Amino acid sequence: RASPAAAPPAVPARRAVLPGLHALAVNKPVVIGSSTGGTQAIEQILLSLPGDAPGIAIVQHMPEKFTAMYASRLDGICAMRIKEARDGDRLERGVVLIAPGGKHMQLRKNGGQYYAAVADGPPVNRHKPSVDVLFKSAAECAGADALAIILTGMGDDGARGMKALHDRGARTIAQNEATCVVFGMPKEAIGLGAVDEVMAINQVARSILKFDARG
Repeated sequence: RASPAAAPPAVPARRAVLPGLHALAVNKPVVIGSSTGGTQAIEQILLSLPGDAPGIAIVQHMPEKFTAMYASRLDGICAMRIKEARDGDRLERGVVLIAPGGKHMQLRKNGGQYYAAVADGPPVNRHKPSVDVLFKSAAECAGADALAIILTGMGDDGARGMKALHDRGARTIAQNEATCVVFGMPKEAIGLGAVDEVMAINQVARSILKFDARG
């Protein structure tokens, strides 16, 4: 007797997003930067977020072409919609935009909406995409409305951008040393006085939702 076919894998539940929620999302953007060890850290955060979490823009140091595969894999297992960013993509509630390898991504604001500006350019801090490029752009267009998170990674990319965000009133978080693969990037940001709170990676998703709930 043939055994019954295995059930297909469960698809993440993507919660319906009401039009009225978009305004809250675009007014409170989340920006994340990471490098060595960051792919796993980001996955842990995104798996813990519901499908209607605030929009997130991410720079993960990764070579060209790998970011599209990474985004596609995460999209298949997370409740939020995750994609490699293209120039002009809107940052909306329930959406995660990952900077494409080999290009820089900036956050821009137009008519009350945030969107991604993706373009080529020279490496910054030896990286393309660079966390500093994203963070500094978020400081300019979002300021105190933003939440910035710097995760595990080697070097100092993102530290000065996080300081710019912090100086404009943004909420800033760094991953703690105990849960980092490499504590370089968070340590540099902490050393600049750019970080409001240091926490374990398993606390980050909860902090994103608390930030969003403040209204």
